[in-house]
This record gives sequence, C-alpha cells and structure tokens, in this order.
Amino acid sequence: MRVKKRKGAEAILAAHKDLVLTEPANWLESFGNQNSIHIEVGCGKGDFVLGMAARHPEINYVAIDLQSTVISYALDKLLASNLSNVRLLLADGRSLAEYFLPHQVELLYLNFSDPWPKSRHEKRRLTYKDFLQLYEAILIENGEIHFKTDNRSLFEYSLVSMSQYGMIFKQIWLDLHKDLEFAEQNVLTEYERKWADKGPIYRMEAQFVQKNESDL
Repeated sequence: MRVKKRKGAEAILAAHKDLVLTEPANWLESFGNQNSIHIEVGCGKGDFVLGMAARHPEINYVAIDLQSTVISYALDKLLASNLSNVRLLLADGRSLAEYFLPHQVELLYLNFSDPWPKSRHEKRRLTYKDFLQLYEAILIENGEIHFKTDNRSLFEYSLVSMSQYGMIFKQIWLDLHKDLEFAEQNVLTEYERKWADKGPIYRMEAQFVQKNESDL
C-alpha cells in the first residue's frame, strides 16, 4: 500500500525506539515475556495487528513494513491503544531472517499484499517460492501463513505457489465476508474495510509440512 509521504515521520519513529525497531532485536527482552510471536508482513496503518493484539493479549505481535510513513501512522494508533504486546519493525520483508531466529515465529500474516501483476515482477510477490522458503525458516515447525487479498490473480498464483512448495491448505475462502460464522473473528484491515464491497475477499490458511530427511 502506497501512501503520501508524511512530513517528520522519521522523527516520530525515532522518538519511540522502544516500540519501533529498525535493527535486529532480542524479542524476549523487547516484550519482556516468552509469549508466542505472530508477525504481519506489510502491516499498512496497523488496524489488523492492533485488532488482533487487543483480542489476544497472550500473543506478541510484530507489524512489519518498509515505509516509514505507514509505520508512523501505525505508531499513532499503537500509542493511543496502550497495548503492550505490539512492536513495529521498519524493515524489508526480504530480510526477515536478520530479525528473527530460526523457528521463532508461530504465525505469519499476509494481508492485501502488492499483487505485482506483471510476469517480470513475479519474484517480488510475497508468496513467491523464495519468500516461502524464508518464512519457513523463521516459523515454528509446521508453522502457518494466513493470507487475505481481493486480487483473484494473486490468490490463484499463491495457491499454486504454496501447493508446489509442498504446503497444505487448512481452510480456503472464496468470498470471506459471506461466511457469517467466521465474521466474528475476522479482524479487518483499513484496506479491507474500505474496499470489501467492491468484490469478494479471498482468504487461506496454509501450513508448512515438516520435510523428512528423504525429501531433502
């Protein structure tokens, strides 16, 4: 998600280094506990991760984005929320292994990622095989990715990419907002709230499968 650059965003982030990290960190020290860690790669302005954190105080959440302006808006909301189980990380998704230890993360969220529709940009899609390999390395054994998008082409691509990688699908939604049973637990992103009535929202829960030595 691209947003207009915010004047002074860098200074806003620098004033809250306890909540906004730009360098590798000891997450146990940062959160002050040993709770499970869930991360959102591409967090937008923070509605989703803050909503999840409010519902699940027993889980530590790390919201990741490359844009300082976006992170600064998420920080505004975090400060207003008084939640203690959220940290913001200004970083490129390609460098996750620099910020998390192997098998340190329990769950990874991808919400409305850039579809990069042109074929020559396939490697930039966050469900491309190289990204999946990176996620698998930092996720716990048999860890999961929860993915939402309104872009059917990206959803179809991701289903194929994950399947070819050897992942299994625990659940798939082709029109998420018509599932009234799931609606109570569905935390909306700001993008989802604004554009959901323009067409179906697709969602999946995909799980990595432990590979046997004979498969390696």
